[in-house]
Amino acid sequence: MAAIFAESGVIIGEISGSGVFMKSRYLPVTLAFLLVCANPASADDAKTPAHLSKETRLNLVHTFNAELVYIRTAFPMGRKGLTLKDGTVSPNGQELQQMIGMYGPAVKAGDMARISAIAIKGDRIYFEINGGPVKKQKWYQHISLSAGGSDTPIAPSDSQANPRGSYVNLVFDHYVPELNPQQLKDLLRPVFDFNSKSVQEAYLETVPPKVKEAIQSHRVLVGMNREMVIYSKGRAPKKIREKDGETDYEDWIYGDPPQAVDFVRLVGDEVVRVETMKVNGEKEIRTAKEVNLEQPTVAKGPEQAAHPVAAPTLRRPGEDMPATHPTGNPDGRQPMPLPGGPDPGSRTPGASGPNFVTLLWPAGVR
Repeated sequence: MAAIFAESGVIIGEISGSGVFMKSRYLPVTLAFLLVCANPASADDAKTPAHLSKETRLNLVHTFNAELVYIRTAFPMGRKGLTLKDGTVSPNGQELQQMIGMYGPAVKAGDMARISAIAIKGDRIYFEINGGPVKKQKWYQHISLSAGGSDTPIAPSDSQANPRGSYVNLVFDHYVPELNPQQLKDLLRPVFDFNSKSVQEAYLETVPPKVKEAIQSHRVLVGMNREMVIYSKGRAPKKIREKDGETDYEDWIYGDPPQAVDFVRLVGDEVVRVETMKVNGEKEIRTAKEVNLEQPTVAKGPEQAAHPVAAPTLRRPGEDMPATHPTGNPDGRQPMPLPGGPDPGSRTPGASGPNFVTLLWPAGVR
């Protein structure tokens, strides 16, 4: 009996002495393995998405350019924007709040913005909003001609020389795949909202569920910020600014008697007290924090936060300051008083004190 081997060394059949071919129990599995090895790319090609075609690229640019959107997360101003990959926005959390505190927000959650530019390159799609971030100037924009006491730049003036917008990069793995406009809108959902009917609807999608429920029922919670209070109750018709010790606060008053009246107290950007005078004369006061929000803070450099800046000095490092004396002199001697009388250079008749000319030219030397 002889065995029949495939190129991989697997037994696929046997020949008996009578010349009868006997199938092996490994034959079905072996044949399937050989077919896959013969065309290894066929299975992967079915799962790999196609690259973005030229027609789809033009369609996406035409669809999204100059489109109005509602913002779902805050964008920092400056040169650095956001990156969106696999549904995650970066930077986020405390890092994003520090950037906003340092450079200011380009747009906030719930604001309306316009997509001013879109570019597709490599593995990402670049979206600019409201003119884009601060851009570097070209070398020729730094050259100017001086004539008649005035400087004239040789480069033409740019209407967007000082933009206040930002950008977001939608990043894919390896390359941008083939996708339609609706699929792209779904991928941009963490930063852009294309389906909101109003600014308030877009804003409500960005706040915690407890705050959203309170805004929809027109209630104010302790811990809200000013923007949340305005979305919940509107702009206060009456405001009172007072001071409690060293703390400045504002009372926003909503309603007039005999209806219920709400007194919303804010310290900085946070609601710290809500007092409600009901129709029946009852008073309800809430001071316990009901919602926690992350507040942006001004970022400080690591050296600035750890060590205060010392006053400038001409002394070498490690050199000690001389001991000071109450009189102002290290040896304790009193300074010599200045002679009284008029200015040394004056020759006013009858004035006491030495004359400057007399000191230089004594009598008998002139």
